[in-house]
Amino acid sequence: MTIVVIDDDPTGSQTLHSCPLLLRWDLDSLCRGLRQRPRLLFLLANTRALTAAQAAERNREIVAALAEALAAEGIPADHVQLVSRGDSTLRGHGVLEPQVLAEAWQGLVGPVDATLHVPAFLPGGRTTVDGVHRLHGEPVHTTAFARDRLFGYSTSDLAAWLEEKSAGQIKAASVARLGRVQLDQAAVSRAAGSRAVGDSAGFEALVGWLASLEGNRAVVVDGERPEQLEALGAAVEVLRGRKRFLFRSAASLLNGLVDGGVRPLGPQPLDAAGLAGLRRRASSGQPWPGLVLVGSHVPLADQQLDQLLKEPGCLGVELPVARVARVLEGGCPDLLLADLEREWGAQLQSALAAGRTPVLFTSRGELSFGAGDAALERRLAFGMELARLMARLVAALAPQLGYVISKGGITTGTLLAEGLRLEAVQLEGQLLPGLSLVRPQDDGAQAVGVEGLPVVTFPGNLGDGSTLAEAWRLMEAG
Repeated sequence: MTIVVIDDDPTGSQTLHSCPLLLRWDLDSLCRGLRQRPRLLFLLANTRALTAAQAAERNREIVAALAEALAAEGIPADHVQLVSRGDSTLRGHGVLEPQVLAEAWQGLVGPVDATLHVPAFLPGGRTTVDGVHRLHGEPVHTTAFARDRLFGYSTSDLAAWLEEKSAGQIKAASVARLGRVQLDQAAVSRAAGSRAVGDSAGFEALVGWLASLEGNRAVVVDGERPEQLEALGAAVEVLRGRKRFLFRSAASLLNGLVDGGVRPLGPQPLDAAGLAGLRRRASSGQPWPGLVLVGSHVPLADQQLDQLLKEPGCLGVELPVARVARVLEGGCPDLLLADLEREWGAQLQSALAAGRTPVLFTSRGELSFGAGDAALERRLAFGMELARLMARLVAALAPQLGYVISKGGITTGTLLAEGLRLEAVQLEGQLLPGLSLVRPQDDGAQAVGVEGLPVVTFPGNLGDGSTLAEAWRLMEAG
């Protein structure tokens, strides 16, 4: 069984290690990824940066390409478990994407029996208790993430959230709930030795409950401990070939699906010091400098940026967002923007020449684009242009860098795919809990000078105020 994860930004592998992450989904790229027979294969779709219509079309495109690749490699479609990975604080196209995937996927494997929504991300303090999603114990709709201008919401009850986000298409009363008591009973009964003496009632009850689902039933799943999700993964494995499930999840479910199966993932090969030691060096052994990129605009990112800029070894280079917007909306934007890029590039080079780590960041706050669908499209389009600008600036320096820390999912996805022009990266492991380090695959580096470059993919919503500075200090020590 291969778990294929369609990830809406590059951070969804943040509990895992030792698997490929594809930045393209053409036939050749997919065939190369599948040929490795990985337990997990990530497709970094970056759909959180797209409008709803664009995200739906991209998911359909990926399923069509995946079907062709599976046929080319002789892999039956029912040997693949499809997961739509989304944000653990409920931002993104969390209802649309699994709906589109269910429609597209059923042409290959038949109708989907249920879509399970599992947003728990345990290392980041995101848990679901009695159907209510929480961040460090607080209902997530009370946090700043619920006030996201693009993907905001008003409730932490996942059944009500599904009704809200589906505009009433999914009724809260119709949503099934897989609660913590049932998951705990299943986890206990599959623990070491208990099933050997016949105490399997809890696990068998979970298998029976899942087997009763049909008609693409919407299900919300509790999650507080890894053992609960491993029990779910084991039950899904028992039902493989008999039931067809689709998942919309954060990262922790992926561990449950793997570790609940026949081949657990095991510990990552390199610890934090080992990962930091992947920093590139000159032939003399001298470590090359690093660069930090901050595009995320959530309040936590602001706090982390403030702390990082207080480090004597760092030097900030600010991109004034309003100025970029004026250039893009005015006459001759290409010429004017090229002049600004040279100016900012010179500032980054100056920081490197001074022996300091350049921190490239967008000015804080967000521009107002008004209300309505047209304003939403303008906001998303501008966000992508800004991410591409930052990606070009970093890519120009990449051949002389030892590492990059990139904060923000859209920022990071654009850097990897468009700035560094990579086809695939290898997930090496977690530098800090939830903080992935990736490197270009040997056959994936299309730009000269990026071979082996470690990129720390830093979610906007991860950690506390000091986490970005801590990650920088770790990479500098490496």
